[in-house]
Amino acid sequence: MVELDDLLTDADGLVLWLTGAGISAESGIPTFRGKEGYWRVGSRNYQPQQMATQAAFGQMPDEVWAWYLYRRGVCRLAEPNPAHRALATAEERSGERFLLVTQNVDGLHLRAGNTLDRTYQIHGNIDFMRCVRECLDAPVPVPDAIDVFWERGRPLTGPERDALRCPSCGSPARPHVLWFDESYDEENFRFQSSLEGAERASLVIVVGTTGATSLPMHIGNLAAAQDTPMLVINPEPNPFSELVERTGKGVFLEGTAGHWVPQITDLLSAS
Repeated sequence: MVELDDLLTDADGLVLWLTGAGISAESGIPTFRGKEGYWRVGSRNYQPQQMATQAAFGQMPDEVWAWYLYRRGVCRLAEPNPAHRALATAEERSGERFLLVTQNVDGLHLRAGNTLDRTYQIHGNIDFMRCVRECLDAPVPVPDAIDVFWERGRPLTGPERDALRCPSCGSPARPHVLWFDESYDEENFRFQSSLEGAERASLVIVVGTTGATSLPMHIGNLAAAQDTPMLVINPEPNPFSELVERTGKGVFLEGTAGHWVPQITDLLSAS
């Protein structure tokens, strides 16, 4: 197994950072797979895997929007933590040698200072929406007329429904997120660009994700197949640390993003 100092010193090309829910949990954002994620419609409780679908949006768009607007309020109450700020500094220092691929839809990386050019939000961003007819070239911000701090259980009003429409054609808008019954694409979620980044990377650093969705694991498996070293930061072992153990190409650091990421970014800038 390689040593951490050697791993960072040898990273003389692109460094790809892959972040998941663990980095935002330290800002107080729950994963929404627990009690925070359940949503009551009439007499029935829905789980996130049921609400976050194109099928559910087709059947009950108001309720799906209300659920997302509540989630958006929780995200907006949170602030970027030291790990987010360290990654913004890392991009500033490294420029084209930096790429951030994030599963998180909370927008905290951008609020910390990372740029859209070098931040691939592969599951979308909860602060944005797009036309259901896909007539827009890019997602647009959720209108200011929508209350940021949405109250749980509050239904949409007529004026709010009108605000949640495409500003170009007037069709309904949908949250700009990847739903459980949808597939990654390049246009909305930078699928191919993320894989190309993994192919070019001299080092892949995985922070706070278990790889429960397919694209992050594609990146990990691609790195392993190419013998690209991986640095995995997580409170407990996960599929990425298992790749490191199997290939002997990397280091697993047990702990939180807030503890390790600022140290790693400082060490990378000094190497």
